[in-house]
Amino acid sequence: MSVTRPRTDDPPPPAAPTPGTEGVLTEAQAEEYVHGICFKTGPPRRIGTELEWFLHGADDPARPLGPAVLAAAADDLSRLPLAAAFSREPGGQIELSSRPAPSLADLVADTAADLAAVRGLLRDRGLRVHGHGHDPWRPPRRVLDLPRYAAMESYFDRFGPAGRAMMCSTASVQVCLDAGTADGGPTGFAARWRLAHRLGPVLVAAFANSPLREGRPTGWRSTRQAVWSRIDPDRTLAPRPLRDPRGAWARYALDAPVMCVRGGAHRPWTVPAGLTFRRWIADGARGPAGRPPTLDDLRYHLTTLFPPVRPQGHLELRMIDAQPGDDGWIVPVAVVAALFDDPLANAAAARAVRELAEDGPARPAGPTGAAGPGGSTGPGPRDGLWLRAARNGLTDPALRRAAQECFEAAAGALPRLGAPPRIRALVAAFAERHVARGRCPADDLLDAVTGREGRPVPARPAGPAAPAAPPSPTGKESRP
Repeated sequence: MSVTRPRTDDPPPPAAPTPGTEGVLTEAQAEEYVHGICFKTGPPRRIGTELEWFLHGADDPARPLGPAVLAAAADDLSRLPLAAAFSREPGGQIELSSRPAPSLADLVADTAADLAAVRGLLRDRGLRVHGHGHDPWRPPRRVLDLPRYAAMESYFDRFGPAGRAMMCSTASVQVCLDAGTADGGPTGFAARWRLAHRLGPVLVAAFANSPLREGRPTGWRSTRQAVWSRIDPDRTLAPRPLRDPRGAWARYALDAPVMCVRGGAHRPWTVPAGLTFRRWIADGARGPAGRPPTLDDLRYHLTTLFPPVRPQGHLELRMIDAQPGDDGWIVPVAVVAALFDDPLANAAAARAVRELAEDGPARPAGPTGAAGPGGSTGPGPRDGLWLRAARNGLTDPALRRAAQECFEAAAGALPRLGAPPRIRALVAAFAERHVARGRCPADDLLDAVTGREGRPVPARPAGPAAPAAPPSPTGKESRP
């Protein structure tokens, strides 16, 4: 789903391994390919973002929109002269994937112009975009009938209903950063990889913005992260150990289950059970796939892995809920950019998250256990700290302290990065309204639902209320 590619100074990716008979890929070739493309090293200079949004009617945000309405809007949006790439998600969400930008200011200017054009076109159609990590009003419904999404749905159904909720009812702000240099300093790719994971729970807590499902509180500030905690751990947790990013990612990718085997133009995509990519290579045509994998199969397999930080040459941070308002997305992008690309802020962030570091196996605090059977997965949505962040937001004292230190460091760094006054003001306002008070955007929405602070209660569909502390963010028990 990603097209954002921050540029680096690395040489071109390694040439495709020379296939054997009929394009057969060996295990050594697969490992060499993944190891070679996952982290492109060079001085960190570029930044990008991928923004997902829900569409709703201007008159009633809880009213479901039909597939024809969503498709017509998407067709019109795809013809806009945008700087970003436009795409659709399975539940009808729209996504803008920016071009790599040389600075935070350039990224914000380009993306804001694209969003203004998108909002203007939708306004003429009586539609709006809204930023929530999880759709607050409507149940999940897949509207894109594509082989990839049909296979993904079938695969995730084996783990319970959370997979469909993730596909059709979640949206995020993703931040894309250069991987870093090849050395061992703070700008090195290994240090930036570790910081991204250790900072993850702080970002989840500070920007949690999905406390509702079908109009009712779920018991989580980030229902989106709660949903992710109930999906296949072999493709949603972090590779381990964090100190060996390249080797860990290569092992993780080959040991992850194959989501689907693509068929031809008129053949269905099969969804084998329990087949890792490494096993597919070993079994070849004798296994359940019915044929050996090719390099193109490996490239596709990599697009079906969804850890909280995904290496695609650059680093893609995937743990932040979509944010409210026209400019809400700017704050997490600016904070992440400051903490990674300013040396003083980077050092401050490293100190702030030191006590939160989770460099090792995921603790068995999640709803269905910890790491997958292969033992190659580590921190992520099922880990105890990540779950605390998703449930409690910044009411958690340790996460609140870390967030305050990170926001203070980011505020000091933004002028040094050349961020214009508007960006600095947005970050300062968020810090004052939320971080300083131990709140996150989810708390604003919960206040609105309960009628606190004199806010109007939003429309909510009829139906039974979710329990105050539900066993599952999707309203149903997931199968382990």
